[in-house]
Amino acid sequence: MAKKVLIIATECGSWAEELQAPWDACKKANGKKPLPFEISVDPDFVDGVQKVKTNPDWVCKRCKELVDGDEWAHPKKFVDCNMADYDAIALTGGPGAMIDMCNCWELHKLIMDAYKGGKIVAGLCYAVSAFVFLRDPENDYKSIIYGKKICAHPRAWDFYGPGMAMSFDVYGATEDNKGVPGLVTPGFLWPIEDLVRDAVGPNGACIARINTTRENPQVYYDHPFITGTSVESSIAYGDKIVEVLNSIK
Repeated sequence: MAKKVLIIATECGSWAEELQAPWDACKKANGKKPLPFEISVDPDFVDGVQKVKTNPDWVCKRCKELVDGDEWAHPKKFVDCNMADYDAIALTGGPGAMIDMCNCWELHKLIMDAYKGGKIVAGLCYAVSAFVFLRDPENDYKSIIYGKKICAHPRAWDFYGPGMAMSFDVYGATEDNKGVPGLVTPGFLWPIEDLVRDAVGPNGACIARINTTRENPQVYYDHPFITGTSVESSIAYGDKIVEVLNSIK
């Protein structure tokens, strides 16, 4: 039987491949049409920390195709979604996720409904922030990832330091969705690795390998959670969601 996945995207700037890869692996979607950061669809962009090009040309072309086409043009608002209609919820990443996803009550309700319903709950890169801040009143208000093994964007990769200020300009901006024009932050808003390490507690684990690559991605499944490190693990993240859902009868 076909499974249905509710794919969640930030309206404040996705990292293109972190939405495109799981979308292409699963296919099903959040308001406004999700738009990627301009730098995430630039094949010549060099990560200021890792000093490598992060956006393959074929990824940039595919992401622009999705933005310019119709597939992402009919998103739903959180309030219009019901987890009873889906088998899994999959959060996609990008620094914008820290602005409109991490502590959003409507999104938290969807995640908690999935969590309490025994459904798959997946998060990639900075979207894992939403799990950190979602607390379970039936477990002394500990994070829902308490005691779990969870992947996190490594602290060593964070845009933090001199010259690391970043804007939130998006590709494909329209009158309906301009992203967050004019917003500049002094790097990423917080180090997600540190938050995850605290949230999982002494019996959990934070997986944040700095040697993660496209050839050696990092995704981990600790039921009901599937989590992935960052952009290099986007394809593996989407594939793992499909693999796990296919294994559930």
